[in-house]
Amino acid sequence: MSRVVVISGHPDLKKSNANTVVLEALHSGLESTDIRRLDSLYPDYRIDVAAEQQALLEAEVIILQFPFYWYSVPALLKKWLDDVLAYDFAYGANGDKLKGKDLVLSFTIGGPEEAYDPQGYNHFPIAELIKPLQQTAYLAGMNFQPPVYSHRMVYIPGVYNKLEDVQQQAEDHGKRLVDTVQARLDSGDSQLKNFVTQWFATFDQLPEDPQYFLKHLAQDVHWVMPEGSYQGHQGFLDWYTEIRKSIKPGCVHQVEQVSIQKEGADVQIELRIRLLAERFEDGQPINMLVNEYWQVNHTDDHLIINDYQVEQING
Repeated sequence: MSRVVVISGHPDLKKSNANTVVLEALHSGLESTDIRRLDSLYPDYRIDVAAEQQALLEAEVIILQFPFYWYSVPALLKKWLDDVLAYDFAYGANGDKLKGKDLVLSFTIGGPEEAYDPQGYNHFPIAELIKPLQQTAYLAGMNFQPPVYSHRMVYIPGVYNKLEDVQQQAEDHGKRLVDTVQARLDSGDSQLKNFVTQWFATFDQLPEDPQYFLKHLAQDVHWVMPEGSYQGHQGFLDWYTEIRKSIKPGCVHQVEQVSIQKEGADVQIELRIRLLAERFEDGQPINMLVNEYWQVNHTDDHLIINDYQVEQING
């Protein structure tokens, strides 16, 4: 399993002076990294969707690495986005497969920084131009991380820039990118957010067997819901039995905000959750917004919830 997958969208890396250097920095600077060079994998633009989706499923961090072409991504990477981020995979009724994963945009820009300004010849700042990709991350439920990008990354002999300067900037870019990704991996936030995503994805199905939940709940867990307070595994089971009688499976918990604070093995997680569901009794829809407060013990890659409290805001 690769903790990091890199999607290289350069259409011809053999002609690249910058993206190749960045990819080498990722290869040498990060462990367990799958670098997928689309130009060599799919020179005919026929994307193996199943293989690409599997690579994404195995990753905690997804990096899109590309040169900035006409204020967007190259055609090969756009084709990859269109084919791979499909309905019921990245979005749609069952499209939760990328939720909780970190997305990092890493790209090289030919023009100077001052050109991307209301007074410059490109008029718009980079933050505005990449909003379609940012919204793509949001729609897929991914955590959009601050992008890593560099200007003046084109070498035109005798016309624009020096080759050694471009490649030095690419090395610096690669180091910044490695540091950014390593910080995400070291923080543990990615694993915690993936746990939150998996918790709610499982709960949405309201499985008859509650063992997934019990293995992550302390024996004496304090469970506080709008319906009342419950103690321990038996208290949770009593509450869960009633919930399965009142709400239809296939509900949706939308995670709108996540805040994580850590002190050693103790973790405080605060969440803003919107529940979209349907009642068994009368088929009426539920649209409820809540704040959730979790006290979690996080050791040896295992998470145990000691205290779980839900505060209803509306609905």
